[in-house]
Amino acid sequence: MADPLDLNQLRTFLAVHRSGSFTAAAHLLGLSQSTVTAQIRALETRLGRELFERRARGVAPLPYADELAAQVSAPLDRLSGLADDGAAPAAEPVHLAGPAEFLGAVGMGLLAPLIAEGVQLRVATGLTDGLLDELRAGRHDLVVSTRRPTTSGLISEPFADEEFVLVAAPVWAERLKGAELPAGLADVPLIAYDAELPIVRRYWRYVFNTRLTAPPQLTTIPDLRAIRTAVLAGAGWTVLPKYLCRAELDSSTLTLLHQPGEAPLNTSFLVRRPGGSANPHVALVRRHLLAAAKSWWAEHEC
Repeated sequence: MADPLDLNQLRTFLAVHRSGSFTAAAHLLGLSQSTVTAQIRALETRLGRELFERRARGVAPLPYADELAAQVSAPLDRLSGLADDGAAPAAEPVHLAGPAEFLGAVGMGLLAPLIAEGVQLRVATGLTDGLLDELRAGRHDLVVSTRRPTTSGLISEPFADEEFVLVAAPVWAERLKGAELPAGLADVPLIAYDAELPIVRRYWRYVFNTRLTAPPQLTTIPDLRAIRTAVLAGAGWTVLPKYLCRAELDSSTLTLLHQPGEAPLNTSFLVRRPGGSANPHVALVRRHLLAAAKSWWAEHEC
């Protein structure tokens, strides 16, 4: 009779399968990456099969690994739950990351009911590329991404469609009355996220079907909330997500400079690693965010 499989190796295997990365599994298990690598190699030798395809970013399970995960996940999860004399272990915090502006203006409001019910969150903010790299490395459970990941090894779901609007303070709107757009904006300071003008260029391509030539009066501020504040105070014009300035448009402290027939949109995505998480609150937060965001956008962005 063959010797039974090593439980530690199986736990490590399941962590790699669920996280999609040796690095992420090491982080989740509190082990060194070399230990994780050694345990997976030992298990592959014991089984006589390769379990994962090594890729530039993480790993992808081979068919036999999916079969093995289906066989061992439930028993191992039950064993993990036997601590504290059979009491169910407290769920760990859910690590969520995304743009500071969206999480601050909308995301935390969407998640407030779960927080009130005891779900713990650890929230990080940053730029999409860096956050996705950290997700692959196991530092986050879920990431709100401003674009769909282009590399394999991550699962993304459409999350929200952000509408972009061209705005300025009423003093500039008054001066621009009768001016032909976009040419009329050439002598008005542009306030933008960075010198690459990703949001403004998207608006120009979609609405004006022309290439934007950045005016010389350009101020860059890497925070959309600070841009909103500057434009409210009369600094110039900008393009913002509508959710971030709806109240100001409704109160007429900001003015819509242009009303296109069809608004330019940017789709954001909720991204996670493949294989799921042992923490049940990760799935709970994911389901709640997807449902709540759909309802919120239907109510506020119509």
